[in-house]
Amino acid sequence: MNFTKMQGLGNEYLYVYGEVPENIEELSIRLSDRHFGAGSDGMIYISPSDRADFSMRIFNADGSEARMCGNGIRCVGKYVYDKGYTDKTSLRIETLSGIKTLELHLKDNKVDAVTVDMGKVLPGDEVGITALNRKWTLLPVSVGNPHAVCFVDDIDGVPLSEVGPVIEKHELFPGGVNSEFVQVLDKDRLRMRVWERGSGITLACGTGACASAMAAVQKGYCQKGKPITVRLDGGELEIIILEDGRAMMTGPAMTVYEGSTI
Repeated sequence: MNFTKMQGLGNEYLYVYGEVPENIEELSIRLSDRHFGAGSDGMIYISPSDRADFSMRIFNADGSEARMCGNGIRCVGKYVYDKGYTDKTSLRIETLSGIKTLELHLKDNKVDAVTVDMGKVLPGDEVGITALNRKWTLLPVSVGNPHAVCFVDDIDGVPLSEVGPVIEKHELFPGGVNSEFVQVLDKDRLRMRVWERGSGITLACGTGACASAMAAVQKGYCQKGKPITVRLDGGELEIIILEDGRAMMTGPAMTVYEGSTI
């Protein structure tokens, strides 16, 4: 099997063009392993679609299937353009959370960055939980997949590896949840760290950045219609929350290497 390892701000997946195999859970677990596999946050399969230009399916490092990945879909755009599957710079990609529209930004005839219309981002009502003998206030946000955003004064003081799995499996979120911890730097800059459902700590999460930007708008920290820079462990994304609640996300996409396995 041939694959391409790609990353968006350090959120890395193994990309394959073709139909999803029956043993995908075992395959994703094995190849994602950082000691005995290729090392990744999971696998993404790209296939033709009768509803859009292409479809994508996302499998986490634990074998579970995700509905959407913002960093992953940017790399899908780069994959299909750079490899010659399309010559279009405006694409529609079918995902489990609906069809997303991509605008590809080229440099030297290769995709350098991608803007994604992530669709409507839906905030809920704040809830409080107790974990690690501390009270955490969470703002649930849906970006086609579930998020719980927590604003903190000192993001470096958050024990992410300990509190992340507790929130992911909390009874308030029966299907599990991605959790984002966010520090407001100023009116248009956020610092975010993430624990991703099924993958653990990752360097970046595109849907999480959109969720965090919407949560910041909801709480009055940032404004709709204006660019919000979200700084993650792997780099920066630009998010604009439009007046109708849609999120526009712009960020890089990079190829790491080509590989094969038997």
